[in-house]
Amino acid sequence: MFREITLTDLFLSQKKEMHTLIDVRSPKEFNEASIPGSINIPIFNNEERAEIGTIYKQVGAEEAKERGLVIFSQKLPAFISAFKNMDKPIAVFCWRGGMRSKTAATVLDLMGIQVRQLSGGIRSYRQWVVKELEKKEFAPKLFVLNGNTGSGKTAILKKLSQKGYPVMDLEEMAGHRGSIFGQIGLEPSNQKKFDSYLLNEIKRLQGEPHVFIEGESKRIGKVSLPDFLYEKKEKGLQLFINIPVDERVRNILMDYKPWESPERFIESFQLIKKRIETPIAKQIQDDLESSNFAPATKLLLEHYYDPKYEHTSNQFPEQQKIIVNAVDVNDAFKKVLKEISNLK
Repeated sequence: MFREITLTDLFLSQKKEMHTLIDVRSPKEFNEASIPGSINIPIFNNEERAEIGTIYKQVGAEEAKERGLVIFSQKLPAFISAFKNMDKPIAVFCWRGGMRSKTAATVLDLMGIQVRQLSGGIRSYRQWVVKELEKKEFAPKLFVLNGNTGSGKTAILKKLSQKGYPVMDLEEMAGHRGSIFGQIGLEPSNQKKFDSYLLNEIKRLQGEPHVFIEGESKRIGKVSLPDFLYEKKEKGLQLFINIPVDERVRNILMDYKPWESPERFIESFQLIKKRIETPIAKQIQDDLESSNFAPATKLLLEHYYDPKYEHTSNQFPEQQKIIVNAVDVNDAFKKVLKEISNLK
């Protein structure tokens, strides 16, 4: 008979890395939020879950269970096969540690596959995440990559990570680049998903003396940073990256690739159009509609984003800032490394 495993056993005793975590909920539920690092092997797909839910509400619980059993029995061989050849013990979970994960654990146990059921499911995990973030614990000092839009801050962050430096990539966790166009081509996270990713990173980096982070606003797309982390970021050492505007335009175009979905850029521009002087706004609109993305981007930088960042830069005292003047991202990366080495 399979056994349950608690969140305390799984997370606080460092057993998480010793288990393969399997989320047996539907793909839609999994994409909304799950435990970082888990794998989705659903008992029901989105349509099947909706069907069973409708039967439960309109007919009754027993009828819903019977329909669920019929659906699951037809896919049982494929479901079991998906769990074979996993090199670590398996821990399965669903929403509340209820019927779906119990059914999965029972079937796998009968087939001789070592498995445990996470008690409380994803709901108890979410409660744990909220309580952990409420502790406001994050010890490392922060080195904050700041600067004008298109300065290559995210690219530098990734280069630092590749070199083994401790990095927290907030934009990656948020699924958003932090600008009005930031969600295009990405899948934005909701707050639950972001909080899970964030806590996972906080636990991973807690023992580091310092961590590199990007100078984000408190809100990134659909999610918000917890107050304690935002305030810590604002008090961190700010490295302002300064590269020529034409180089920034090239960086933005390569990152966003507006030619792949021009209509979405035109749509997003409408959200800030009124904040730009009418003749300039009209020129940007015309350039976007004509696929002249480089001049449109340059005008957006000069008349919208750069003035905003100038205000951001001015709010920090000089002793908290390091200005990194560079010709491109690679040059900026090298100079960031040099500046950091001088601090040690």
